[in-house]
Amino acid sequence: MTKEHKNRLGLNKNVFYIGLTSFFTDTSTKMVYSVMPLFLLSIGASKTVISLIEGIAESTASLLKFISGFWSDKIGRSKPFMIIGYGVTAIVTPLYALAKIPFHILALRFTERVGKGLRAAPRDKLIGDSVDKKDAGKNFGFHKAMDNSGAIIGPLLAALLLIAFPHNYRLIFIWAAIPAFIGVITIIFLIKDTRRPVEKENNKFKINQLPRRFYIFIFIVFIFTLGNSTDALLLVKSSEVGVKDAWVPFIYMLFNTVSVIFSLPIGILSDKIGREKLIFAGFMVYALTYLFFGLSSKAIVLILLFIPYGFYSALSDTSQKAFISDIVGKDLKGTAFGIYHAVLGITLLPASLIAGKLYDSIGNGAPFYFGAAMAFMASLLMLIFIFTKNHQKNKKIVTLEQNFEYE
Repeated sequence: MTKEHKNRLGLNKNVFYIGLTSFFTDTSTKMVYSVMPLFLLSIGASKTVISLIEGIAESTASLLKFISGFWSDKIGRSKPFMIIGYGVTAIVTPLYALAKIPFHILALRFTERVGKGLRAAPRDKLIGDSVDKKDAGKNFGFHKAMDNSGAIIGPLLAALLLIAFPHNYRLIFIWAAIPAFIGVITIIFLIKDTRRPVEKENNKFKINQLPRRFYIFIFIVFIFTLGNSTDALLLVKSSEVGVKDAWVPFIYMLFNTVSVIFSLPIGILSDKIGREKLIFAGFMVYALTYLFFGLSSKAIVLILLFIPYGFYSALSDTSQKAFISDIVGKDLKGTAFGIYHAVLGITLLPASLIAGKLYDSIGNGAPFYFGAAMAFMASLLMLIFIFTKNHQKNKKIVTLEQNFEYE
């Protein structure tokens, strides 16, 4: 990495401007997301329908995350996918204001998630391609911090608009389009593609091209994600236990503030002590937090639980992406991130359906108990994953020592 590329707060230019793009886009999407559950309730949606909309929107578009990642590897470019993907989000955002029934929201959410499906894997690939391996945690941590900074400003703006114009959710959707379009402009004029020649043998993906450890890790992520349903249910429960509608976005802002504070330090820490330990810690924090989300029936307790929930977000997301960047070669980074994002998105559909059904059929604690159980299971699998890696490493050291003694 040359000095000319590393002159924005000590970071690579691409990483800095990708972070800026995510900041503006997340400001927009979180303005929408922080009030969407309340808006859906106001037009007649049940909790199951809310979960179903989120699950379908994320899952059906998730195949695109694999395709866009693979195609990005194939042509050696990422920027075109980002322009189209972020552009779709900017165009769809103000259209939420026209929705009359839950189905309209489903159609728009699906279209907007198609945009995310196109951009997510190529964006992460571009970050990974732009930096040295030893700095991957720091750079993914910076991106996560910028992403969640937008997720602080977005709910704050939504809350202020709700205070000034009570229950006027449609006005929020219109204003949310402005930062989304700024994000697209940032990509077009400030981000440069890391173009590279592509060899013919890379045009076809074979499953054995990615390391075995990658697939084992993806399976653990799948188990965890089965219990990681849409955050919309957390916002719904907040409203049910007595948090006023205008203050619900502030709760989401608290979650993202904590995530911003810890994302960069955790990314730097993962460069020093390894990613796997922090991923395990993230799963455990999530499990305990979700357990108490289920037990909580007081507004103040539920609000305070968003603090460790934000800490989990910083621990898990940053370390997972840096870990994948570490173990996968540059020629397949887009494909690997595509598989990762696709698994997250596809699994969200059954996860959200299960959570929504548990919420409506059993009670507002049931989906969180289920999420805690799945996270504990993923933590155990991650512990085995770490132990197995260390055991194999020690075995290799012993073998080398024996060979040396023999010689």
